[in-house]
Order: sequence, then structure tokens, then C-alpha cells
Amino acid sequence: MQRRTLLSLSLLGLVPPACAQTMTDTATPPPTAVVHPAWSRNATIYEVNLRQYSKEGSFAAFEADLPRLKAMGVDILWLMPIHPIGEKNRKGGLGSYYAVRDYTGVNPEFGTLAELKRLVASAHALQMKLIIDWVANHTAWDHPWVAQHPDWYKKNDKGQIYPVTFGEGPTREEWTDVVGLDYTQKPLWRAMIDAMAFWVREAGIDGFRCDVASLVPTPFWEQARAELDRIKPVFMLAESDAPELLHKAFDMTYDWDLYELMKKLAKGQAQAGDLSAYLDKQASRYPRDAYRMLFTSNHDINSWHGHDGELYGAAFEPMAVLAATLPGMPLVYSGQESRFDKRLQFFEKDPIAWKQRELQPFYTRLLQLKHEHPALANGAAGAPVRLLPAGNPRVLAYERRLDGKGITVVMNASPAAQTFRLPGRARDDTLPAWGWRIDAGAGQ
Repeated sequence: MQRRTLLSLSLLGLVPPACAQTMTDTATPPPTAVVHPAWSRNATIYEVNLRQYSKEGSFAAFEADLPRLKAMGVDILWLMPIHPIGEKNRKGGLGSYYAVRDYTGVNPEFGTLAELKRLVASAHALQMKLIIDWVANHTAWDHPWVAQHPDWYKKNDKGQIYPVTFGEGPTREEWTDVVGLDYTQKPLWRAMIDAMAFWVREAGIDGFRCDVASLVPTPFWEQARAELDRIKPVFMLAESDAPELLHKAFDMTYDWDLYELMKKLAKGQAQAGDLSAYLDKQASRYPRDAYRMLFTSNHDINSWHGHDGELYGAAFEPMAVLAATLPGMPLVYSGQESRFDKRLQFFEKDPIAWKQRELQPFYTRLLQLKHEHPALANGAAGAPVRLLPAGNPRVLAYERRLDGKGITVVMNASPAAQTFRLPGRARDDTLPAWGWRIDAGAGQ
């Protein structure tokens, strides 16, 4: 997605803080029928902004970095859209990844199909998986379908194809470089699924991250998933938090609720009770075996809302700990290992300043926890959260245990030192400002 409008489209906001300090299942969501690939159970995910990842911005340049990412604990590589970008009504000098001109072509900015296939093969050789971004809701103005199949596009009251538009009045927003597809036209379904299948068959990719997934009919995604799985088991990530997408179509959705909570914690606007409310909401809304993607940043957040320093300040590391140890799959965005202090431009070349990658050891410890501790497995394979009373509303404490083994996380969600006492402890303990501990051997 090229602009951060989805936050306003999704259901954001936390329910009122719960009084209890344990997670309760107040309702039972329908079970998921999706069969997750076995390799995804302890997986982590890394978003690749290929244009900005290196000065070259190419498949070949990124391929050279695969061993580093593997050593850091990354399992799934998510490439932002790799397709040719529309020229008509293009934004900026290079345009948006999300204005696709050809669903089965490769953006020459990044390289060739052969180089992409080599990247996929190299990832597989390292036991990593690779998924690509898929933009099914809209195309560029100069996509061939606009001329060949104008009936496949949404039209205004004058019968004209028009830019993707959201809102009314002062909140109205137009994505002027793209036009919306009309999924009441069933031939469109066949063409879109065939294009997705091309990449699974031809390039050997392992699945898709699907842009603005809730703006496309759920039955389409369910049909696409069923057909793709017949080629090989795929992994599907939806840019959405809609629970129904998890029943038959997608393995994982975005967890914007946790993102919003972490921003509030970093600003002193939330306390331990809000974590209880968050967990209750997740348990009542999502199937037990559904995956949620947990993140402090991604391409939309960084470019349109702020880099890590702007959003979290000194609280960034404890927020990343939450994203790595609560139920869900942790995401790292390109450049976060370098302690991001910049909003990357979206429509221009703006390479990441990698510096010394000072947070790489930090991320290595967090991501490897997923591999070492079964309690942190994704979906129903992992353990639920048990909140621990700490005697201090500024201190968050919880454990996840499975078969007698697990981890305990304690975090000071404040800019001042805090004293606390966990159950069974004989004396108080203290954490420095924004300090955190994980009893599995990672912490500070």
C-alpha cells in the first residue's frame, strides 16, 4: 500500500482496560480451516524494501545479504512489489511499487526474472522462504487490462474509470496513480489467480503478502488460496485485521492493535492493564490457530508516520521485545537493525544508511527465541500468555509456558526506574528506565 490510509479503514483502538491480570476467553471465534505450512510454525519475517535496501537496489545486491539475515534469525523474506511500475500519472521520479503495470513482469529497476529465480533458489538453499507483495485491488492506469478489459474496472457515475478514492470532504483521499478493479466481474478472478500462480510455478516463490486485502472480496482470496495450494503449500499474509480472512484464505493478518498499544506505552499513555485488555480482545476475535504479524514498523509506517526514533524514542527496544514475545510472528523492516533514524522516501531512490547495524545482535537474540522456545511458536502450536502481577502499573510482566518450559518477560514501560515484585519472590526488584528482562537468556 502506497499511503497509510488502511489504519483509518481498519478497526483500531483498544477496548477499555480489563481489571483482571489474566487472559480470559470471553468468546470462541470460528476455527481456521487454513493448513499452515509446517515451516511457518516457528518462523520470523523480514520485509525487504528492495529499492532502498542498497545503492544498487537489485535482486543480485540483496542476494549477497542473505547469509547475514539467516544468521540474524530471519525465516521468511517478504519482497515489496517486484512488478513494472506504471508511467501514466506516476508519483515522483520512480513511482510507487503499488502501481502495477504488468502482473507477470519484473521491474527492470530490480533486475530480471532469471535474477529473481536465482534469489529464490539462494534463499531456499539457506532454508529461508520468500514471498512477494501482491496488489490485487488496483492497477496502474497503463496496465493492459485498462484497454483490453475496461469492464474489469470500477467506474464513477459518468461511466468513467477513476482513481482509487477514499473518504469524503476534508478526509477524501485519491490514489491518483492507480485505478480500482471490479471484482463483480468473474473473468477478472481467473486472470488474477492465473497471474499469482505464474510466480509460484515459474519463480518458485512461497506465497504472497496481499495489499489492502479487505478491499478485495474474501471469496476471491479463498479461491486463490485453494488453487495455489494445489501447486504447492503457500504462505499468505493479508494487509488487514479482518478475522474472516483467516478462516480459509490467509495464514496471517496485521496486528495493528498491538502497534497502537506500543505507541501509547512509549508515550506514557498506557499501562499494564491495557495489555490485559489487548490480549482479551485478540482471544475473543481471532481463531486460536490464526497467526498475527507483530511489528514496530513497516514500509507504510516508516515513510508516512515516522521512523523508530520518532515513534518510540528510548522505548523502542522494549517495544520490539513485546513484538517478539507476544503471540504472533515478529516482523523486522529493512534497516531497523541499523537503528532507523530516517523516513525513507517512497517514490524516489533513498538508500538505507546501514551504519554499523548496531541493533543486529539485539534482533538476533529476539528472533532466535522463536527457534529455541516452543512456547513462542506461532498459532495454536505456541503457548498463551499468562500475565503476572508485578505490584506496579508501569511494569508489564508475563510468561508463556509449554510442557513445563517457557519464558518470562518483565518490562518497565516508563522513562524512570521502577520497583516491582513478581509472585513467589521474597524481595522487590528494580528495572531502569525502559529496562526489560527475558529469563530465557536475552535481556538487559
